[in-house]
Amino acid sequence: MNKWFKRFLVFIVIIVIGLGVAYLATQKPKPPAKQVFINANVLTMNSTNGIAQAIAVENDTIVAVGTNQEIKQLIDEDTVVHQLAGKTLLPGFVDAHSHFPGIGIGTLTVDLNSPPIGDITSIEHIITRLQANISTIKEGKWLIGVGYDDSLLKENRHVNRDDLDRISTTVPILLMHVSGHVVAINSLGLELAELEIAGIDQKVIDPKGGRFVRDNAGQLTGVIEETARFDALALAFDLSFFDFIGMVEQGAQEYAAVGVTTAQSGLSQEGQIKGLNLIDKLGLIPQRLVIWPDMDTGKRWLSGEFSDSSYNSDNVSIGAVKLVADGSIQAYTGFLSAPYHKHAAGHGEQSKSDYKGYPSMEQQQLEQLIVDLHKKGLQVAVHANGDAAIEMVINAVQKAQTLSPRTDARHIMIHSQMATTNQLERMKTWGITPSFFSSHTYYWGDRHRDIFMGPERSQRISPAKSAADMGLLFSIHLDTPVVPMDPLFATWSAVNRITSSGQELGPNERISVMQALRSVTIDAAWQVFLEKETGSLEVGKKADLVILAENPLLQPLTLDKITVLETYVAGLNIYTAQ
Repeated sequence: MNKWFKRFLVFIVIIVIGLGVAYLATQKPKPPAKQVFINANVLTMNSTNGIAQAIAVENDTIVAVGTNQEIKQLIDEDTVVHQLAGKTLLPGFVDAHSHFPGIGIGTLTVDLNSPPIGDITSIEHIITRLQANISTIKEGKWLIGVGYDDSLLKENRHVNRDDLDRISTTVPILLMHVSGHVVAINSLGLELAELEIAGIDQKVIDPKGGRFVRDNAGQLTGVIEETARFDALALAFDLSFFDFIGMVEQGAQEYAAVGVTTAQSGLSQEGQIKGLNLIDKLGLIPQRLVIWPDMDTGKRWLSGEFSDSSYNSDNVSIGAVKLVADGSIQAYTGFLSAPYHKHAAGHGEQSKSDYKGYPSMEQQQLEQLIVDLHKKGLQVAVHANGDAAIEMVINAVQKAQTLSPRTDARHIMIHSQMATTNQLERMKTWGITPSFFSSHTYYWGDRHRDIFMGPERSQRISPAKSAADMGLLFSIHLDTPVVPMDPLFATWSAVNRITSSGQELGPNERISVMQALRSVTIDAAWQVFLEKETGSLEVGKKADLVILAENPLLQPLTLDKITVLETYVAGLNIYTAQ
């Protein structure tokens, strides 16, 4: 085919796509020009935690907050009136950290979660579940399972390549651990990842911040940790654009149903950012979206090869560069200052009694990245679970702030799971704000107490009360798809700190319902520089709203059971309970 004709075809395709996007943009539903929400219990989340009865909205903006009498005076014949009959009206929930649209991966994978999320209880159960799905895999595609948890399996170990080879030696298989920090693949998967099985144990070298797990004979088990897992993940999750659209649509629906009006895509590669930008232009993402570029994209940002202005819009914000300082405590890859409470028998390095986990990168590399990003005026969000990893991040930010002082950097410490009181104080000193995965207390609390951290250290995981007491602003998050997206469950976890077996874990770190609600609304919005647009119900802010069936301030023990009735973004209803 003539090269000029090829160029002409490409030009025509670009024009058609552009016209399609422009047309779809004009077809987006719009909110009523005027609407009021009256007879409500309005929790404004303003600076005084004021409570009102009603609000008025014009187009996409809140124009009045007050009593029923005050707001009724604004009603005319064109106003849409919402009679809430005492129901609670809140700012829409702000997702402080997740991996949107990762929750939508369920449309393409096999769910291997154990209770309380799923029903898997053994490796044999996993094998049976995967065997039932093997016939659905198209030629050249991988069979992918997500959410398995070795510590909840009867065998109390990771799935290995021998287990997976029982399912198939002709279809590549990858399982993702519930933490997201470990994968298990079969022998064919190892081969496709360009790791020759014959003699591989003498050839493969563990990368910095990662590990190919071996058995006692030195043979690869198929279990791969942290940075070593990236090649296998890239191969397995080689999704089409239409697959990605399906994930986005599913994810957006699930987020809307639980009241999320601002979603986050944490740790996004540039290709994913481009895809999300296009899908947003097609009108398929009803929420606001905060995107955190990954480390490689952050480096391109520093060099001028990436520009946030190419992607920012009314709906989309390019935010902090996401870095990773360590792994997951429940995967034994979180980096601690003292050894794990119990070692992982028969699992290489993790079997040693003095095992403390390991960092994802060296201190010097982390410091240089944070110094450079900070100097450029960018925000940084760093994943750090273990206290040793947290110390690395604080030291790096301290160096950055010393070299280039900034008064409002808002660098974020993601998870901050094992942060000490001293470390929280140093975060406040150097302008770091933590985001706690408080639902760890429910999903992994029993095992943190009995296996990973022990009875003393486990009491302090996600120390939100300590942060609140010293005036350190924080958010709470769910890291979805690690666990389901449900902000009310996140608040319940922070308020009650109850494990999945019904036991208290660290009651001294409980926070009030109001503190918990602020941490998923205005404080979460502040953390990503969106507090002037959303996060509270105040005049001039966007009408991002959620309507609840009950008053959460009166339901501390049953926050997680409260029903989300409606969700609005910029005055437009994106969800109504059936």
